[in-house]
Order: sequence, then C-alpha cells, then structure tokens
Amino acid sequence: MSAERRRPLIAANWKMNLLKADAAEYCRDLRRGLAAPPEVDARVVIFPSFPLIPVVARELVDSEVEVGGQDLHPEERGAHTGDVSAPQLADAGCAWVLCGHSERRQNHGESDEWVGLKVAAAARHRQLTPLICVGETGLERKEGRTLEVLERQLLAALAGGPGPFALAYEPVWAIGTGETATPEIAQEAHRYLRQRMVEELGEVAAAVAPILYGGSVTPDNAAGLIAQPDIDGFLVGGASLDPQKFLAIIRCSG
Repeated sequence: MSAERRRPLIAANWKMNLLKADAAEYCRDLRRGLAAPPEVDARVVIFPSFPLIPVVARELVDSEVEVGGQDLHPEERGAHTGDVSAPQLADAGCAWVLCGHSERRQNHGESDEWVGLKVAAAARHRQLTPLICVGETGLERKEGRTLEVLERQLLAALAGGPGPFALAYEPVWAIGTGETATPEIAQEAHRYLRQRMVEELGEVAAAVAPILYGGSVTPDNAAGLIAQPDIDGFLVGGASLDPQKFLAIIRCSG
C-alpha cells in the first residue's frame, strides 16, 4: 500500500490545558469548522486530559472526530493511584491512547520497556488503538544517535505484538520549543521508521500504520511537512489549543 492510500490522521494533544467550558466550546467550534466546505478527508483525534474526556466525548458524539486518552497503566485494575486503565478509557468513550509520549518518558521516567507494556495493554482491548510516540533528544541528535534511538524505542514498543497502531515521530528538541524539523529531516526519520516496520511486521502491516510528525506543528509549516511521502499526519501540541489553528492544520492535510 502506498503512502497516498493512507488516510491522513491529525491528532490534537491538549496536554494539561483547558477546563470543561473551554473544551465544550472548542468541540462545537471544531464540529462547525469540519462541517463547512471544502470537505476534509482526514481522521481527526482529540487527546484531552482525563477529566475532560466525558465532556469531549459528549460534544463529539455522532461526529467522525475520535477521542483518546493521554496515557494508560499496563494493568487493568489495582492499587495504582493516579493511573487509568485501558478498560476505563474505553468505557469513557476513548478509541485511542497515547503511549510513550516524550513528556511521560522525561517527566515520569518511563522506560522503553514500560512503554511496550502500555502498548500491549492497549492492544488487548480492541476498542483502543495505541498511538506510539518515539523521538530523540537534542543531545542524541548531535551525537548522531537518532536512528539508533528510534530503532530501540520502536522495537520495545512492538515487543508485545500490538494489533493496529499508529506511530508518531516527535523529536524532543522540537517539542514546545518553536523549532521544527525541516521536511527533509522529518522525512528521513519517517522513512527509516517505515523501513524498520517493514522488517519487523511485513509489508502489509507496515503499510497501513500511519506515521505522524509531532514537533511544533503550525498552520505555516504543516503543508510542507505533509507533502513528504512518509509523513501521514500530525500530533499537534500547542497549536491544537486554538480550534481555528487546528482546523487550518487539518485542511492542509486532508
């Protein structure tokens, strides 16, 4: 399957932002924008913080916009204060879950192996599709270790044999910094990830899994990035908090 046949996937990671009223208004604005011409041929996912999931799921009901959780615990239940499980996310209306976001890896010390356990937990619940995040730090890039890091993170995430999944390449040095990988730099990483997926999973499985770019995506740079053959969409952070900016990115992609 060629890249042209993979439907673009555009995801908004709200991180720890917005309150209930803000989230509801945002979703209404997003629905109005997506209903206006021209028609958009892209899958759209919103990843709100946990308290906002019911609000977002309610506002987006009967729409094509999907909802995801920003994290999950590998276990289905138990004494894990502050965590959330795959069954709980699915029960709340989520169809997606982020696994291994760089801020979880950095701020909470999540290892590659721990991320792999989360991916496996999501895969056990067919209602949830994991969006696996991989990416190198600025130091790792300067040391020429980008591909080594991507391979290590990818293989650990796939160790549990996930079902359907998506991948997000998020260079840590470009997240929240205003610095964005050039389309050529991003394409190099995406092409490598696609090749490794082919080697690990086979042509068919690798071809259908979208690879998103995440790293200070804006309406200004989205078109140049999405034009690359192995970039299938975006995981958008700061720009996704403004529904009009997020809509502009979606329209660049679809």
